[in-house]
This record gives sequence, C-alpha cells and structure tokens, in this order.
Amino acid sequence: MATVGERPILVGGARQRTILALLLLSPGRIVPVDTLVDVVWNGRPPATARTQVAIVIAALRKAIKTEGVTEEVIVTAHPGYLLRAEGHALDTVTFTGLVAEAETAVRDARPADAARCYAEALALWRGPALAGVGGQLVEDEAARWEEVRINAYEAMTSVQLELGRHQLLLPELAATVREHPLRERTRYHFILAQYRSGRRAEAMESFREARRQFIDELGMDPGPELQELHDAILRDDPSLAYEAPAPAGTDATGDALGARNRVVPSELPPDVPGFAGRREELAALDTLVDGQGEDSRAPTVGLITGVAGVGKTGLAVRWAHRVTERYPDGRLFADLRGYDEHHSPTTAGDILSRFLRSLGVESEEVPNGLEDRIALYRSVLAERRVLLVLDNVRTFAQIRPLLPGSGGCTVLVTSREQLEQLVTWPPRARVHLGVLPEDESVELLGRIVGEARIVAAPEDSARLVELCDRLPLALRIAAARLASKPHWSVRHLVTRLSDGRRRLDELSQGESQVRASFELSYRYLHKDAARLYRYLGLLSVPDFTAWVGAALMDQDVLDAERLIEHLVDAQFLEVVGVDATGQLRYRFQNLMRLYADELAREEESEEDRLAACDRVFRTCLTIAEEAHRREYGGDYGIVHSEVPRREIDAVLLEELLAAPLEWYEAERLSLVALVEQTARTGLSDLAWDLVASMTVLFESRNYLEDWRRCSEVALKAARGADNLRGEAAMEQQLGALDLRLRLLDRSAERHETALDLYARAEDAVGRALVLRNLAVIDRIRGEYGRAVERLGEALPVFRVAGDRASEAYVLNGLAQLALDQGEPEAAVELGLDAVRVSEAIQGGVSRSLAQGAYRLASAYLELGRLEEAEAAFARAVGIVEEKSDLLGQAYALLGLAQTRHSAGAAEAAERTFLEALEAARRTRSPMIEGQIRLALGEAYRGSGRDEEGQAHLRAALGIFQGIGAPPWEEKAARALDRAGSGGAPGAGGARASA
Repeated sequence: MATVGERPILVGGARQRTILALLLLSPGRIVPVDTLVDVVWNGRPPATARTQVAIVIAALRKAIKTEGVTEEVIVTAHPGYLLRAEGHALDTVTFTGLVAEAETAVRDARPADAARCYAEALALWRGPALAGVGGQLVEDEAARWEEVRINAYEAMTSVQLELGRHQLLLPELAATVREHPLRERTRYHFILAQYRSGRRAEAMESFREARRQFIDELGMDPGPELQELHDAILRDDPSLAYEAPAPAGTDATGDALGARNRVVPSELPPDVPGFAGRREELAALDTLVDGQGEDSRAPTVGLITGVAGVGKTGLAVRWAHRVTERYPDGRLFADLRGYDEHHSPTTAGDILSRFLRSLGVESEEVPNGLEDRIALYRSVLAERRVLLVLDNVRTFAQIRPLLPGSGGCTVLVTSREQLEQLVTWPPRARVHLGVLPEDESVELLGRIVGEARIVAAPEDSARLVELCDRLPLALRIAAARLASKPHWSVRHLVTRLSDGRRRLDELSQGESQVRASFELSYRYLHKDAARLYRYLGLLSVPDFTAWVGAALMDQDVLDAERLIEHLVDAQFLEVVGVDATGQLRYRFQNLMRLYADELAREEESEEDRLAACDRVFRTCLTIAEEAHRREYGGDYGIVHSEVPRREIDAVLLEELLAAPLEWYEAERLSLVALVEQTARTGLSDLAWDLVASMTVLFESRNYLEDWRRCSEVALKAARGADNLRGEAAMEQQLGALDLRLRLLDRSAERHETALDLYARAEDAVGRALVLRNLAVIDRIRGEYGRAVERLGEALPVFRVAGDRASEAYVLNGLAQLALDQGEPEAAVELGLDAVRVSEAIQGGVSRSLAQGAYRLASAYLELGRLEEAEAAFARAVGIVEEKSDLLGQAYALLGLAQTRHSAGAAEAAERTFLEALEAARRTRSPMIEGQIRLALGEAYRGSGRDEEGQAHLRAALGIFQGIGAPPWEEKAARALDRAGSGGAPGAGGARASA
C-alpha cells in the first residue's frame, strides 16, 4: 500500500501493482524496462510491451499527483525508471533500520531497547509481503522478505524471553508455531516459554508434537538445541529458569542486610488440586504484574473478596504460582486468621517478625517495637521484588503495617469484607468472586471425581452443582464424598442433597464443613444484622428489596437498608441489580438461605417467626392491591379478602408504584413464591387475595403459566380451609385464564362453579364479575341476547358498589354487543358513556379507558366515520403500549389497520396489520390471531395478492373451528367463499371484537 499522509494512493490493475512493487523493491536504483517487461508478462511479452509499461508509469505518476504530491516520485532514468526514496518513508527501509538498531542493542546488552526496536519493526507488517502481486521475481522477493520477517520475530522472542516476558509471549508463539511448524528456533522459544510459565507437562507435549512433525515431514529428528532443551526440562535444569538482572547500583560487598543475608523465601502453599475456571479473575489479577511500570513509587495491591467457601484462597494461591518468576526476591504468605474459630487473629507484629526472618534478617536483629519493625521491613523490601499474599484478612488495620513502602513488590489480600480503606492498584485488581458458572462447576467435579463418572451422568451432575450453589467449597466436599465412595452414583448424592433440611448436614462432614465456614462469618455480624439475616431465611422469595427487610424487622426502610448493606459487605447477601422501579434488589445463595432458616428456627420463637413473615405478607398485599387499583382505576375484575392490610410509608409507596406494572414485573417471581408460601402455611385468605391482586400482571404481560400455577395453589388452600369466597375467586381466575385461551367449555364450567360459590357466600359483586365474564363467552358463541341479559344484571351491582372500572367494562361489553347485532349508533352512545366513566377514574389513564376508546372507535368505523375512528384507535394504542398490554395492543392495532385500509391507505394498513399479528403471536390468544388473519385475508383480496389472502383466511377458519367460535367460523367461511369466487372485498374486512 502507498499512502500520502493517511490517504491511500489508488493503484489500478495487476500491471500497475507489479511495476510499482518492482520500483519499491529497489528504491533509489534504476529498474530497467526490460526487467519490468519480463516480470509483467512472465517472459512472453507482446510487441507493444514497452509502450504499455510507459502507459502504466504515466498512470502511476498521475495517481500520485492526484493526491497532492508535486515533486516527481517516479523518474525516467536510462535504461528504465527509478523511484526516488529521499523525502519518502519506505517501510522496507524503516524495517531494515529498526532491525539493525535492535541487533546493536542486543550486542550492547540492552535487551529492553532491542525488544522495543523489534516490536516497532514488526508492527510495520500488515500481512504477507507483496500479496496480490504476480511475477517470479516478485514472488522470490516476497519469500525473501517473509524469511527476514520471521527471523526478526524469532530474534524479538529471544529478547523477550531474556526479559522474563514468557507468559505474554505464549499466545502469539502458539499461533506462530501453527503457521511455521518446522521452524526449530520458534519451537524452542515456545517450549521454553511454556516451561517458564509453569506448564512443564505442556512443554513436554509440545516437544513430542514437534518431533512427530519433523519425522513425518522431514524424516529426521529435531536438531540438537531442541533435544538439549527437552533433556534440560526433564531434569528441571536450573539454567532454564528466568533470572532477573541485578538492580543497577547494587553494592557487591553488601551490608548487614545485603548479600550475606539475601535469601529468597518461597512460602506459598501448594497449588490447589483440581482448580477450575476463574479465567477472567486471573486475567484481572494479571494487571498487578502489568501495572508495575505505571507507578514505580508504589507497590501494586490486589484484593480478592467473596462469600465463605467461594475459593478466595485457592485463586490467590493459583495466581501466585503462575507469576512466581516475576518475583525473584521471594514469595511470602501469611494467614491472618480473621475468621478462625480456634485462634485469635494474627497480629501484624508477629507477621513482621516472621517475614523479616524469612527475608534474611537474623532473629537478634529483629526490633522489639512495632514501629521499628515496620521501618526495617520496608527498608529490606525497598530494593526487592517480592510477592506478599495475605490471606483471611478481616480489617484493614491488620494489614496496614504489612504494606511495602515503595514499588517493586506486590501485595495480594483475600477477605470476606470489602476493606474500603484498601486502595487497589491497578483498579481492576479488586476482584469479587461469585459462584462458578455451571460448566466450570461440572469441570471441577470431574477433576476430583474423575471425568468418566461425571460425563456419564450429565443431568445429575448439573443438578448436583446447583444443589451446591456452584460454591467451590461445597463442590469440593461433594466431589470428595463421591471420590471416596466409588459405589455411589452421582444421582445417589443428588438425592441425599435434595432434602433442604439435610443438605447442610451432608456438606458439613469431615474436616471441611460448609456450616462451620458460614458460622465463622456469622459470629461477627452486628446483632440487628444477624437478626435480619435469620428472618430473611424464613422467606422463599428469590430476591427482594429493602421494604421486605423493613417489614421483617418492623422498622423504617432506611434502617433496614443499612442492615441489608451490612449483610452485603459481610458476603451474606449479594446485589442482583436495580429493578425497573429503581430499587436495589438483593438475594441469597441457597446454602446461605438454608443456614439462615436453620438459625431462625434455633434462635427465634415460633411466635416471632410467624409475626415477621405475616408483616411481609400483609405489606406485600397492601402494595399489590394498590398497584392493581392504580393500574385499573379501581378494583376492577376482582374481589378481596378480609385480611387486615399493613400500612406502608406513603412516600415509599409512591416511589414503588410510580409505574405499577413495572413494580409487578420486578416482583413477579417473589409474588409467585409468596403465594405458594402463604398457601403452604395455611394462610388461604392471603394466598387467594394476592393472586387476585396480580390479575393485571398476568393478563397484560401474558404470564399465563404463573396465572394458572398461582390460582391452582391458592384454590387448593381455600378448599382446605372451607373458604367459599376464596374458592369462588380462584375458580373465577382459572375461568378467566381458560377464556383467555378460548377454552370456552372449560371456562364456562369454571365460571358457573364460581357463580354458585359466590351465591353461597352472599357476595353480590363477585357474582356480577362472573356474569360479566360469562357474557363474553355467550358473545363468542353468538348468544347475544343472553350476553346482554347477564351484563344488564351485573351493571346495577357495580354502580351500587361504586366500582366505576367494572361499570365501564360492562358498558364496553354492551357497546360491542350492539356492534355484533348491527346497531353501530347504539354502540357509539354506549362507547361514549364508557369513555366518560373511565375518564373520571384517575385522570382517565386506565385500561378501561383504552377499552372504551377501542369500542367507540369500532363503532365509528362501522359508521364510516373514519377520522374519528382513527383518532380513537390511536388513543387506545397509546394507552396499551404505555402499559405494555400485548393483548390490548393487538386488538387496538387491528382496529387501526382496518380503519386505514378503509381509508385507502393500503401500505400503512398492511404495516399496521403485521404489527398487530406480531403482538397477537406473543399473547398466545388464538381469538385475536384469528381475527387479524381474517381481516388481513380480506384486505389482500383484489390487491394482486389473492393467494396470500386465502392462506390467511384458511388459517383464521382453522383457529375459529379449534376454539369453538361459530359466529367467527361463519365469517371466515363466507370470506373464503368470496375469495374463491373472486368477489370484491368489503370496505374494511371483518371487524375485530375483543
């Protein structure tokens, strides 16, 4: 590539590239025309070859001048042409100069300068030399330059190895070996780098692979250098180890603390057997080594935090062994016993005394005073590169005296606390350990148990790691049990751990105990934080926000949040993130929850436990009921139990319910869990009332499985308690769900049962709600008169009860029935009444208003009042989209599409039809999907897309037949007949109805 500044010079075809390449290969020297002709035409030039060369030269000169170069770069010089090198940067010249400079630096024993020059030289390469240029001479030159490049690369890796950068070289060396498998020098550097990085077995395998390739492809063994390296590795020859250069200015004679006492301590514990995963965390810790040049005045400091048993010490030791060669003056290790059950925390004075002796200071020379010890310790470390691993630190005060005073050293700390006073450098070296991912957890099992047993039972192994919370301590205990009992299958251990009451017992046998590990942290908790921890273990929710802690402790939410954050800092809880309401969410690991529940049952009375849970249940019901009321503008569609609500701070309630559906969404899984817990503990009124208050979430966000699961659980609890209203409410909920799925017979049966139960319980509003739903079933079946009667019976009940939202719903239903019976004027009046009633509810921004606007728009459409119809449909779309109501969105978009089609806006109508169909598919409601397909099929007729239209009509007919909707079957069948006979489409196709 040739450039002017940053702009590339546009070089034409193959001949221009070849001639320019030949000139660049001989900068400042004449290239004869005959040579150019011979290379371009490969020895078989045409009669006009010399003329064509001149044309190419002229084109190259023009391309260069076009980019603003005024002087002649390519000049004519008998017997050919010359490329003027002066004043222009040629990569070949620059590369050659940098390599020569690097070779000089090597001779002068300046390896760092040599490495820099080689790196700059190799950075000039942007791919194979002269790629895309033909001709034998060019290809020969390309091969020569590739040899020059690889020689420079090998020289650079030699220098890098001399500087101790073997770990950094490994990935690039591995790629180069794959590209040039028969380069012995590259192989030598790769194997040596593997060995120095602590990968002795991999180094030996690399040699064996090299030997196989040399024999297979060359028929000979590797050369003597590789053979000698292999033999040296086998005997761990000390000459292979990296030796850091002595610091400049070292006094050969030394002093009392110098050469005569210069020992190299290596106190690291053995590396962790079966270590698995933690690649990202190890990479973050590698910045401790990389960052040592950033600020030579200060030591690099890393911190590993995490819950008990998560593998902090194992990670620290694994990383320390990986970087041993980077600390030639020693590796020190101390357990500060911050969480030791049998020993007091180790004092800084004791550790300083031991470290000083390890570093060569005679015992009698160790000062008695702490300050003097610190001063001597920092003086001894001042000129050394030492790694210090400080394990199980509880407070920053424990380690402040142990921090070196100057650069060159690295400190790695492990703690269950965040140690906010400890500033890590580089910042990435503050590593918080979470549990292992599933694949790495299974890998850890396989390394201890044996891969064959784990691979043979993949599902059981996946279940086992989840039962162990993917916590390394628990995984190692479980794996050790399996390894020691070869007659046990993985499933057998899974069965033993599946009982939550026994799980901690199973994982707390022998020397390593999960329960004991947790207890060491628990004993240091503040008494209020410990009590909250115990109470939280009583709840079955997957996660929670601060209001849950406030209800458990019966205190202000800010005080509860302070205690929760204390538990987070102590690694008993973890932060999930911020939910859609802006609240921080927290959660347990399962083993931590089991331990908390265990403690609660030991340390809290049954009365206190029940009271704490009851406060949470009733607070949750208070919020859920208010969320439903705000979303619907009243208690539309549901009845409530007589459970006393628990008051909640008004400011907090406003904060939580700024967007009610978002609160429901954030709490969905926890709400489901609380329904199950209240039902399980015999609190049937709480269970069914919570389900009723969640109806808006189930309907609008399409959580149909949750809807059924919660309703069935609460129904069972209500039956067990002979709770007639609870039974009726849950039969009504299940009937509404079946109606949503258009399982009409089953829905009708559920609703008739609910109607009878409400009558026995003398609940008039409950009966009216059921009548309202039964009217929907009647309308789908085409029994319009019966539907009108049911709604007429329900309407006065809602008016007496003051349930404006349900009143609006009934008016909407009557408007739809008027449309179904061909009375659009009456539908307009009823629709206007429904909108007026809805607008009086919380400013009119409610689901009932969306339904009213939809019915009114449908009536306008039927009357051909298209502008009014489009405005009303658009209003409905805006409301349902704001509330993420997929079903409402599908219906409103369908109506809007039909209006646009009737107005002749075909393209806009089609886009809106397809948006409606996409929303319908996400709702899993066959009725609306059938209506959209029917309308779309009719819209396609006469537009040249008849086949597509018929496909939609056939699909619609199949849907209506499947759900048993005779009126809609007839509409679809008539539309198919018209499509088959070529009849003209109606103005807007079949009208939608919810």
